[in-house]
Amino acid sequence: MKHVFFDIDGTLWDFMSVIPESAVRAIKMLQDNGHKAYISTGRTRGYITKPNLLSIGFDGILSGCGTRIEADGEVIYEYLIPGRKAVEAVDIIRSHGFRAILEGPQFLYMDYEDFKDDVYGKKVMRDLGDHLRPLSQNYGEWVISKFSCDMTDCDKEACYKKLSKDFDIIEHNETIAEMVPKGFNKGTGIKKLCELKGIDIKDTVAIGDGANDLDMFAAAGFSVAMGSGAEIARNAADYVTTGLKEDGIYNALKHLGLI
Repeated sequence: MKHVFFDIDGTLWDFMSVIPESAVRAIKMLQDNGHKAYISTGRTRGYITKPNLLSIGFDGILSGCGTRIEADGEVIYEYLIPGRKAVEAVDIIRSHGFRAILEGPQFLYMDYEDFKDDVYGKKVMRDLGDHLRPLSQNYGEWVISKFSCDMTDCDKEACYKKLSKDFDIIEHNETIAEMVPKGFNKGTGIKKLCELKGIDIKDTVAIGDGANDLDMFAAAGFSVAMGSGAEIARNAADYVTTGLKEDGIYNALKHLGLI
């Protein structure tokens, strides 16, 4: 039995949250053949709500860069940033001009005014509905496991220096950075699941497309990058499949002999 871990953004779906029919069909075939399929994402659980994704019927969800692990319908592991540490980090971020989105297992927190003219911010507001809360109005009462920031025109080096003791920073592009508590990433999530469920990590496959998938690639027994993904992911993977819209998931699972 193989345990296959799928990134969401850029792997399972595109920016408009469209999942290729071939990907859905391939995952069903994978499971019918006796293998397990998991989501493994940087998104926290509060931002995994789309029916078209959840209705696929994954065997588990590793969310928030390994800070929460669900398997067979149960939460088997979870880490939350302690309240004082969360406040200290947010104060540092905001004092250096960053616009923050705090991410938790139930809610995301952001100030609407910070993102009202931002394409990604508008998408978050549109997608989340009741799962979104104002950051400032709930100051210090957040339940979160990581955060993301827009770092446009910010003093990022000074900010990173202050955060580096407690957080790892992943820059996705020139404007977006992800701050994850030290000791957590997609790779540690896979290792923790294997430990708790008695899975041989050699029997795992990771499929992703971006910089925050590199730890997952390093941990898994075999790694696959989407052909439409970032160059850094393609260079790190054991195999590069076709693009998301060119049946990348289906072709990857077919190549591995899992369907």
